[in-house]
Amino acid sequence: MSESAYGVRYADSWDPQSRTAGRELSADEARARDAAGFPYAVIQHAPGREVPLGVRVVAWQAGCVDSWAYDSQGRRTTEAELRLRDDEERLLLRRLLVRRYPDERTGEFAVDCPRTAVELSADGTARVSHQPAGMRGDSLEAGVKVTEEDLWTVRPGFDDWPTLPVAGALPDWVGALLDPQWSGWRREASRLRCPADFDRAFRPGTRMLGLKILEPAPCGDLRLPSGVLAVACPDTGEGLSRITVAVPPGTYPVEAAWAEVEEEYWGSYTDVVAVRLRVGEAPVASWEMALGPGDDTLRLGAGEAFGFGTDAATGAFGDAEAWPELRDLLARARWAGSPDHDRLSNSAAGMQLDGGSLGADMAVFATGGDGVYPVWVGRSASGEVVRVAVQTAFDVDLGA
Repeated sequence: MSESAYGVRYADSWDPQSRTAGRELSADEARARDAAGFPYAVIQHAPGREVPLGVRVVAWQAGCVDSWAYDSQGRRTTEAELRLRDDEERLLLRRLLVRRYPDERTGEFAVDCPRTAVELSADGTARVSHQPAGMRGDSLEAGVKVTEEDLWTVRPGFDDWPTLPVAGALPDWVGALLDPQWSGWRREASRLRCPADFDRAFRPGTRMLGLKILEPAPCGDLRLPSGVLAVACPDTGEGLSRITVAVPPGTYPVEAAWAEVEEEYWGSYTDVVAVRLRVGEAPVASWEMALGPGDDTLRLGAGEAFGFGTDAATGAFGDAEAWPELRDLLARARWAGSPDHDRLSNSAAGMQLDGGSLGADMAVFATGGDGVYPVWVGRSASGEVVRVAVQTAFDVDLGA
């Protein structure tokens, strides 16, 4: 089916997450931008449907074309990245991601959403990642060779584009592979899951590689009236997104894991190796990485993890809705002459901020330095959140 079968409009930009177009363009303006290599968006829509069927953003000067297909609820079903070959005559389908939503309640980045990703290289090799159970399940991985016909497509003219990707639009050669019994698959454990047991760091007497765990230290209680825990650096600009974890509204204890560390050059010393929020008393059956907006484990390399960023060697637990007010209160309370100074007290991990009439608090902890710190969520056998933990010392192995 050609584009003429759909309604088409143009804009100078497109935000795929918010589904927001930039300045509207006429067809002549879009054609001129195409000829000049400037970016523009083509938005396909159907009568009576508020959400677009699909969108592509063309930027020839940058050598790239990105496109998305949406379902009626506005969820991205297909994402494609195409890159222009040096001779500017052919396009490489660099990356393709297809999601299959099992029902209308499944969110766009839900960890249980089945999906398949394809990453292609100009040398004709492709990596296929198939996750029938989503990010939480194991991934079926395969490396395959791709024919020239499947690898490249001729660069279209302004009026010559084929239909945009639609739901489930995997190339035929990929669809032929999606048999779990195919011998070419290798199974990899979910990168969302963590093999370490962070509760071990809070069990006195436990010995790990170079560590002897001491008594955990209480750091005060944290009020979370909204039922959404935020984990972030309270001193870093708002440009670095924070991690949030949904928990039942309530008040929960914060604890620091102390350990005696043995190092070849530094000798023996004690340090806080992790902090945790104890949400429930049930044993942890599994640990998984908390994700921020748009985080996708398919984009992680071996040994990599998502987390919150800090350039102040600091992290904090706090109520997500009250976070801006808590940050402001913390900044005021740090001044010795401030009337809010007595709201701040020292803790074994850092500082504890009493939010007073905000009805919410903040637990500030020191990290091992600047960088990105993963947040690990411990779930019970029934799937409930019972712990939220951050490893604060990266030079020790809590999984050993």
